[in-house]
Amino acid sequence: MFPQSFFRFLLGLDNENELLMESLSWLMILMGGCSFVVLRSVDLPYGRYASNKWRIQVNVKAAWFIQEIPSLVLPIYLMFFSADIKPLQLPNQLLLGMFICHYTQRSLIFPFLIRGGKATPFISFVLAFIFCLYNGYLQARFLSKYAVYPSDWITDQRFLTGFVLWFLGLSVNLHSDHILRKLRKPGETGYKIPHGGMFEYVSGANFLGEIVEWIGFAIACWSLPSAAFAVFGFFILASRAAQHHRWYLEKFEDYPKSRKALIPFLY
Repeated sequence: MFPQSFFRFLLGLDNENELLMESLSWLMILMGGCSFVVLRSVDLPYGRYASNKWRIQVNVKAAWFIQEIPSLVLPIYLMFFSADIKPLQLPNQLLLGMFICHYTQRSLIFPFLIRGGKATPFISFVLAFIFCLYNGYLQARFLSKYAVYPSDWITDQRFLTGFVLWFLGLSVNLHSDHILRKLRKPGETGYKIPHGGMFEYVSGANFLGEIVEWIGFAIACWSLPSAAFAVFGFFILASRAAQHHRWYLEKFEDYPKSRKALIPFLY
């Protein structure tokens, strides 16, 4: 009975309320803070940091596709097929569209552009899948059922500022990923120093882009669930950027000393 009840709840077939959205949001912020503390002393086991001690591993392309797809499928389902969803207003459609745009690229395009890449440890894959399921549900359910915006929200300074930041962050993220892919020629598996774009200023240019993207999304939504996602994303991606920065400095003697980990000229 539990699995059936859980899936009925997840797909919106049972009633829940805004208190649940609030609780899930605060829980996400708490998890992000705890993860940040833990990751100060424990490196994430993925990509270049994955070792053979992780016996169960998942092909990197399959892992990216499967772990990210819930954040694409759930919003689309809740927008178009959930039984209790009323017609969405334009602001809700645009905000959900911003979320879907990112995860369309992340789940259907990005995985199949990867060159080389180590297999993903099963534990990292499972944690990423659970988060995308959790966050995909939270953002989509809130925007499709509970978020109410004035009709002129798309001309509000918060929406416009957030949209510009979201688009800027998305552009930096995509451009940085492109630079990283071009570092490897077909058949190569080694690592090189990235140059160009925001990599001239920080080691985690792709992470910086995604952080700015979700901060912009949170400003455009002006809601607790979107703010929780931005906070969680900052904690995790800042930890990954610091990990990358340490690795680059240790591996390459000629690594540019002026580069920071995440925030140009500061950190």
